[in-house]
Amino acid sequence: MKILYVTDALANWGGTERIIVDKANYLAGHYGYDVHIVTANQGEHPVAYSLHPSVIHQDFGIRFHLQYKFGGIKRFIKSRQMNRLYEERLGAYIHSFQPDIITSVYENYNRYILKKKGNIPLVYESHMSCRCRQFSTNGFVDHLRDILYKKWLKKVSAIIALTDGDAVEWKKINSHVCVIPDMVSLNPTPTYSDCETKSVIFVGRFSTQKGIPDLLKIWKLVYLRHPDWQLHMYAGYGDEDEKLKSYIEEMGKGIVLHEPTSDIFSKYKESSMLLLTSKFEPFGLVIPEAMSCGLPVVAFDCPYGPADIITDGEDGFLIKNRDVHAFADKVCLLMEDASLRKAMGQRAVVSSHRFSADKIMPRWKLLFEKLMG
Repeated sequence: MKILYVTDALANWGGTERIIVDKANYLAGHYGYDVHIVTANQGEHPVAYSLHPSVIHQDFGIRFHLQYKFGGIKRFIKSRQMNRLYEERLGAYIHSFQPDIITSVYENYNRYILKKKGNIPLVYESHMSCRCRQFSTNGFVDHLRDILYKKWLKKVSAIIALTDGDAVEWKKINSHVCVIPDMVSLNPTPTYSDCETKSVIFVGRFSTQKGIPDLLKIWKLVYLRHPDWQLHMYAGYGDEDEKLKSYIEEMGKGIVLHEPTSDIFSKYKESSMLLLTSKFEPFGLVIPEAMSCGLPVVAFDCPYGPADIITDGEDGFLIKNRDVHAFADKVCLLMEDASLRKAMGQRAVVSSHRFSADKIMPRWKLLFEKLMG
């Protein structure tokens, strides 16, 4: 089977990029599929995660962000030129490769694929919850864009939602919705955290979505009660990067900032719990990752991911969304009760295996086979 993934870039150390690469590698390595990935904005950046030798990556070199160097009518003209060039290169690639299935990861590329795919099934794989899609509808332009995106989404063969709650929202746009949770790269070794270090970990981006201001409010409350504990933040670039970094440096107490790392599993194992304060999560990849290393997780019960992964009171705690005081209380409870931390961590390891590649990827194989008839 020939699978074509269409995405923006594979340059960032991000969850979406990792999932695409891991799935492509599995489809090629375990099922022997012919898998190609095309990007628009990779540029000279290397692929962040290692690709299977048989997976082909092709970048079209469009670099859409360069249009923002211009203003007014010049930007409009440049945008039109880039869109036309992308459509031509994508069409040529589809014609040359002749895939059996095309999978789109960003909804803004659906319109180009729909024009060029012919009868090839198109799967839109959402890594953003339906409620919190890329564009708001605060202004006329945003509203018009949202109408167009929904129009294109109605034409795809299937939309993949990561949780049951999100599937309900997507079905309002397209009835062909399938729930397949993310395939998670779990702890690759038989070693786990002993949950004895006075260390808490946060993994995410400096973005509005991740709710870092609330994380800092929580930590301020926790630190007053447990100043001997540290919060280690492994945070990548996001839309609030400089502002939050500056605020954390001023706050300073008990917080250690780190650059993103490719060896995050060793960092999980050096910690005793994971905190997740997102305002929304289509899934929450870091939750099962940390659980597979033996960590209990404390997370806001935001739409929609955490509740599909954490069993409250068993392998972690789900907190009423944005209740920072309740969140801080549960963190302190785990800090004060080592036996509870360890018991939850042990249950978390077992729970995390629901999201292993061997459990998730057969569902993708079945979907592809159904779409091919």
